[in-house]
Amino acid sequence: QVQLVESGGGLVQAGGSLRLSCAASGSIFSLNAMGWYRRALGKQREMVAVITSGGSTNYADSVKGRFTISRDNAKKMVYLQMNSLKPEDTAVYYCTLGNHYWGQGTQVTVSS
Repeated sequence: QVQLVESGGGLVQAGGSLRLSCAASGSIFSLNAMGWYRRALGKQREMVAVITSGGSTNYADSVKGRFTISRDNAKKMVYLQMNSLKPEDTAVYYCTLGNHYWGQGTQVTVSS
């Protein structure tokens, strides 16, 4: 059984920072890519950042240079450091393991 639990969302002013965390349970964590996706109100879910088991990363163009994804396999954690936040970053952010398991989401709201 794999469970993913996100935390760290909240309300922040434009230009501010937040760090999202995702805690995973299960034995397959280190073998799979992890990712962060987001869904803004009225929009489709979109990929924000992914990190492979080996540590290679990929980012959406809209967050490159502002967001950083990282993982700690020993702790079964994945993080998303979000800097220089913009109002258009407002969304529910979801953690995923291999695009197969998903967390419940955490709300990020950026005020202008």
